Order: sequence, then structure tokens, then C-alpha cells
Amino acid sequence: MEGAQAVREALDGDVTVHEVFVTATAADRNPDLLDRAAARGVRIGPVTDEAAAALSETVTPQGLVAVCDLVDVPLADVVDGATFVAVCAGISDPGNVGTVVRVADAAGCGGVVLAGDTVDPHNGKAVRASTGSLFHLPVTRDRDVPGVLDACRDAGLATLVADGRGETGLYDGGLADVLAGPVAWVFGSEAHGAGREVLDAADHRVRVPVLGRAESLNLATAAAVCLYATVAARTPVTCG
Repeated sequence: MEGAQAVREALDGDVTVHEVFVTATAADRNPDLLDRAAARGVRIGPVTDEAAAALSETVTPQGLVAVCDLVDVPLADVVDGATFVAVCAGISDPGNVGTVVRVADAAGCGGVVLAGDTVDPHNGKAVRASTGSLFHLPVTRDRDVPGVLDACRDAGLATLVADGRGETGLYDGGLADVLAGPVAWVFGSEAHGAGREVLDAADHRVRVPVLGRAESLNLATAAAVCLYATVAARTPVTCG
């Protein structure tokens, strides 16, 4: 991972950080971060600006790169005992995957499942888009999408797939009771949605209403709306 924020989150999390590469300029800007690395026994390697640029995947490198263990865990570690998870099914854009992880973290999800041909969460762009949330909640990968839905159901989670043509509206009255219980939200690919197999297997197919003239919502935006609708269904209403 690269950048001060991502490296700081990794150092503060449970992931093993093996080495931090840093330029002289970045070292001057982030002395506290290097102190954290040293306190954890992480090896610190000074590098030139040219070497940092070669390690970086961004146009304007920050001069700070860390090498860490992979963060994914077994599927059971995410779904067993969970009450709220997000499932990415066949999402190909790493920026969307990282943003869904970030939103899931913000909304209080117990974990994120990357199912089917979803992009690797360790992709550099996905890591950057998660802004550190990749280290805050458990993430798992599993190629068997039907198996993932079965595992969610076996764990007592109702499966809801976001679909623009779903028969249930996100704000339909009856859905609030479902959202108040254990749920797994499923978000499909940017171009084709979740696919027939997932739509047929899910307990509920839910549409986010589009009231204006927009053709659709961005995947990550739709995920944020759905996940926070779940938060709202679980939040007691208080009168002032």
C-alpha cells in the first residue's frame, strides 16, 4: 500500500507490516508514522524519489510505501454470527470495490464478501479507495457465488440483492422489518448487475428509486444508499 493514510491504518490495525519504504521528504513530513513503525519492529528502508516513483501506482507519489500480509480471511469468519454484511458479486472496478469496503465500514457492517469474479481487494486502487477501511473489518474472497449466498443464509442472514428492476422498493414499508434483522446485501457488476443466478437465489430483489431523469446510480452510490437504509431501519427514532 502507499500513502501516509493507508500506511498509518495498517500500522494501527492487526495486519502484519513487513517493511516501510520512505523518501527523505516523506520522512520529514511523517515522523510520527515512522515512530509507530519502529515501535512495532517494522523495518524502515530509505529510498530515493526515483525508487519511490517506481514502487508507486499513482501519478503523484507520496514517497511512502508499505509491504504487508494479505488481509482476507475465511468466509466463515465473516458470516458466522454476523448481523450485517455486504457482498460484492462480480464487481470489476477496483475503485468501486474499495469504496464499497469504505461504506460498509462506515455503516457498521460486520464484514465484506468478494464473490465470483470480483476484483482483488489487494489491488492498489482498491486499497487506496478504501482509505484504510480494508484494515478495519474482515474481508473474504470466494469464487462460488451460490455457495456464498448459501453460507449467508445458513448463518441466518436474509439475502437482498440491489436490482434496478427489483419487485420491492427500498422504502417500501414491509422492507423495514427485514432490514432490522440480520441481512446480507448483494451488489452486482457495474455493467450487468448481479446476474440471473444471484437474482433467483436471493431472498429479496430491491430497487433504489430513481425519481429524476438519471439513467441509474453509480454502483458504490447505490451501495451506500442501501447500507444506510439498513442503518436507519435499526436506529431508534427519538423525539426532541
